[in-house]
Order: sequence, then structure tokens, then C-alpha cells
Amino acid sequence: MAEGGEGEEEEERSCASGFGIGGDDGAGCSGSSAPAARMRSGTGGGTEQPPPPPPFSDQVLENVLESVLEFLTCRRDRNAVSLVCRSWYRAEAQTRREVFIGNCYAVLPVRAVARYRSARAMVLKGRPRFDDFSLIPPGWGGRFSPWATAMAAAYPWFERVCLKRITVSDADLALLARSFPSFRDLTLICCDGFGTTGLAAVAELCRNLRVLDLIENDVEDEDEQVVDWISRFPETITCLESLSFECVNCAVNFAALEALVARSPSLRRLRVNEHVSVSQLRRLMERTPQLTHLGTGSFHLVPADAGAADLDVTDLESSFAASKSLVCLSGFRVLDPEYLPAIFPACANLVSLNLSYAVFIAEQLKPVIAQCHNLQTFWVLDTVGDDGLRSVAKNCKKLSELRVFPMDATEDSEGFVSDSGLVAISEGCPNLRSILYFCQRMTNAAVVTMSKNCPNLAVFRLCIMGRHRPDRLTGQPMDEGFGAIVMNCKKLTRLAISGLLTDRVFEYIADHGRSVRTLSVAFSGDSDLSLKHLFQGCPNLKKLEIRDCPFGDAGLLFGVHHFYNMRFLWMSSCMPSLRGCKEVARRLPHLVVEVIADSPQDIYSDAVEKLYLYRSLSGPREDAPPFVNIL
Repeated sequence: MAEGGEGEEEEERSCASGFGIGGDDGAGCSGSSAPAARMRSGTGGGTEQPPPPPPFSDQVLENVLESVLEFLTCRRDRNAVSLVCRSWYRAEAQTRREVFIGNCYAVLPVRAVARYRSARAMVLKGRPRFDDFSLIPPGWGGRFSPWATAMAAAYPWFERVCLKRITVSDADLALLARSFPSFRDLTLICCDGFGTTGLAAVAELCRNLRVLDLIENDVEDEDEQVVDWISRFPETITCLESLSFECVNCAVNFAALEALVARSPSLRRLRVNEHVSVSQLRRLMERTPQLTHLGTGSFHLVPADAGAADLDVTDLESSFAASKSLVCLSGFRVLDPEYLPAIFPACANLVSLNLSYAVFIAEQLKPVIAQCHNLQTFWVLDTVGDDGLRSVAKNCKKLSELRVFPMDATEDSEGFVSDSGLVAISEGCPNLRSILYFCQRMTNAAVVTMSKNCPNLAVFRLCIMGRHRPDRLTGQPMDEGFGAIVMNCKKLTRLAISGLLTDRVFEYIADHGRSVRTLSVAFSGDSDLSLKHLFQGCPNLKKLEIRDCPFGDAGLLFGVHHFYNMRFLWMSSCMPSLRGCKEVARRLPHLVVEVIADSPQDIYSDAVEKLYLYRSLSGPREDAPPFVNIL
């Protein structure tokens, strides 16, 4: 659904009589009678009457409202404003500068650009989040081309685009670059379909480019197709403030890159790919001492590099010591441990450290984390173990976000972290607001301790990777642990649950999770009663993601009266039937019900493998592939 207030338009409240709209306020100016004129000039002998106040007009009121709305930046507040009446709806649309659309199929591109004619920026999302786990078949959809075409025709002044899980072609990027003379900010997250040809067009044609951030995209050209896109940036002083290409899987022209950063005095964020060696990184850092965010690339010595054989740890350390403004550090995709001490001088200022691509063990992590007393965001692989997490808890008292990713994400892996590490974090980091924690072993007691020690949690995602894993000490379901989270963490808006769970935990969530907006469920529940509890007790639930749960038609139909208030429902490897899905589509004709099969041959099978429900102002999409059945 477009987060721009699209929806049922309220009828305009009549206020003509209150403001005198429609009165003949011009008669007295151009054709007034002589007595009336003398009265107004004080020469008529009678008591002078003050002129009537000029009536307000719709245009005046809308101008005032537009001036006020310029200061309203929260899109939820703007959505509420747009529903007051038709004139407020128009004024809000005319003053919105950034449009957020959480589902590219929620509204037609032409309708969106027709409403928001003054937009300067757009955030657009495509495929569901489960695409990150390869649960969406290739070719499902989510193409940027229709949006690029509509935007190019309507927004010559456009400045910024952020796309997530969208298929973007080189032609789309070239069209953006040609159509927007003032374009300055392009961010692509988890996108695919483009290569170095499209990047070259952006670099060459967007002369005012400030941000080019490529994050977790699939960018990989064949050798004969690789274009030297770095060389296409202007040869004069550039406006670049952020350049991130960690996900580009081909080598770049390092000489051109070094020259580019040297003529970019405003550059604050630089994240390079694994083809940039640690010796080349040092040369880049010498050119950019003003950096605040650095992605190190490989952090690995390549002897073939000029001068690489002479690189000493102390030389690299001096470069980090000179980077006084550095607050965010990431990369380390190929790590030479002997160079790790070089980052020590920068650790004291770091507020964000991402080691999720590097295989660190506890003994390697401890000397680094011992100096990161200001750290607020930390991402790491579970190879650091519980001992490494205890070191984090001891030294990072300001930590507000922690993500622990699995080195081996298979269900039967052993895992390196457990309930012990979770307890340590909860005891040492009381300011924690968000946690993502992958593990194989957990206890109710540990989760209860987390809920008591970190009551301000807004995001709690505990992913117990093995199916139906109980409390490792008692053998009981994990109901009480997750129940404590929703009871004690009153600010919780996002929750992910897993492990051995019964219908009881869904009753806890329904009773206490009043603020939960996003819920992810895996390998959980006993029956359809679980969904009944959720739909009856979570008034703010907008996104519901379910996989590998015993929920069927009855549970699905419990949500019929709630689906219009949600952005989407995703179910995979559950138990709904094609007949149940058709019944939902029959009762809710304005809801898009997509049944997704693994192949076109299975599309009409009664067993539904994947179900995707979402709101749309445009009805069913026209680009559905053969393995998608829109009911």
C-alpha cells in the first residue's frame, strides 16, 4: 500500500456558509452606489459603517494549510492529514516531497505520480522480504521499468530514488540519469538485473550526484561485459558525499577510484568491494581523512599490488589514527588477522561496527571490542561465541542494536551462541532497543531475563534455526519466554518467534502485543486457534509473515475482517487450500490474493505452497508469471 495516504477519500465538509464563499464581494468595488460611496468616505451625513471583512476563499485556506504542512515530515501524520477532507487531501499531496510506497503493486505508477506532482524523492519496495531467503521463485516480478517510465515523464526535477528488492535494468538506470538533470541520490538495496553498464550511465550523466549506495545487490557482469564505470565520473571536482559498492563483484579501476576520491572533498562515506586490497585501502584513506563511514573491502594483502610488500601494520595504523572523524566501520570480507590491530586507534570513536562478513573468534574480537566503549550498533557472525558476546556486554554499555548472524544457517548445524550469550548481553547492555539473534539452543529463562533487563526493546527477533526446538534445559515449549517479551517490553513493534511454540504464545501476543506492527512466525503453533488469537488481539498488526506452521483455511478465514487493515500476509509451507484462498478473494474483492507455485504445473493444485495477500488500489497486476495464480 502506498504510504502516502492513498485510500478512501472522505467527502469534503461543507464550510461555504461559514466563510461566505459564493457571496458577491466584488459589487461594492466596481459598481457601488453614490450613497454607499459617501458613507464609506464619511461625507454622507449618516453614521459611518465599517466595510465588511473580506470573505476567505478556498484558495487562501489551502495556501495557509500548505505552508503549515511543509513542516510536517512524518508520513503517518501526513497520511492522517490527507483523510480529513478533500481540500486537505489536495494540499497534502501538493506539499509532499518524498513518497514512500511499500509495495510496488499497491498502486499504479501513473496514479502515484498524478497525485504527488511536487515529489522530489521516492522510496519504493518490490518483492516480499522472504525473497532474502530464496523463497520467492525467480521471475516473480517487481520490475522498476513501469515506475521509471512514469517518473521520467512527470518529474524532471526529481532528486532521489531508493529501491529495495526491485529488478532494475541498465536501461532503467540510463533513463533516470537522462531524465533528471538535478538527480543526486541513488540507493539500491537487495536489487538485481543491472550491471556496470547502468552504473556507468549514472556516473557519467548525473553531474550533481551526491550519493551512490549499492547495498546487498546482485551485481555481476561477465568479463566481456564489464564497463569501467568508475572512470565515467566527472573529471572535475565532484559533489560525491557517499559511494558504496561493496556488492559489485568485479574489480574496479583503482587508479580511477583513487583519483575520484581525491577530487571529492565532500566525500564522507566510502565502502569498497573485496577487490580493493588493504594496501590500496591505505592509499584511499590518505586521500580522504574526512571520512565518517568506511567499508574496508577485503582487508587482505595482495602482493601483486604496487608497494604492497612494504606495507606494515604501523603504516596502516597511522592511516586509521589520522581518520579522526571515523564513526562507522564495516567490510573485512577477506581478513588478514595480522592487520587487525591497525584499526585500534579508530575504535574509541566508533558508534557502528559491522563484522558480519568476517569470521572472527572470541580471541580476535576481544582486543577490538575492548576499545569500543561508544559503540551503539554491532553486527557480527556467531563464530565469536558466547565468550565474545560476554566481552561485548562488558565493554559496550551504550549498545542499542545487536545482530548476530549464523555462520552456518542450516537447521542441523551446531551453532556457536546460545542462551548464555543472550543473558550476558541483556545484563551488560540495558539500553538495547533492537536485537536479531540466530542460535540453535535457547531457554525460557534467558528470554525472560532479556525482557526484564531490556524493557525498552522495540525489535526482538530470536531465530532458533532448528525446527520445533524446546527449552534446552526443561524440554518445555518456549511460550513463557516470548510471552515475557510482549508483557514486559511495552514499546515492541517488531517480533520474530521460533522454536517449539504452542497456541498459548499467540494468546500472550494477542493480550499484550498491542503495539506490534510486524510479526514473523516460523515452525510454531498447534492449530488455527493461533491465528484467531492474533487477528482478535493485535490491532496495529500490519505485516504478518508465516512459514512452516500448521495453519489452514480456518485460521486464514479468521483474518477476513482484518486483512484490509494490514499491508500484507505471507504464508509458505503451511496448510491453506486453494478453496480457502478463493473464499478470501471472494469476500475481499479489493484484496489481491496471489497463489505462488514452484512451477506452472502446480498452479492449480489444491495444496497451496505460498500465499501472498496485499492491499492494492490498482487491482491484480498484469505482469504475473505463469506460476502465479491471482484469484
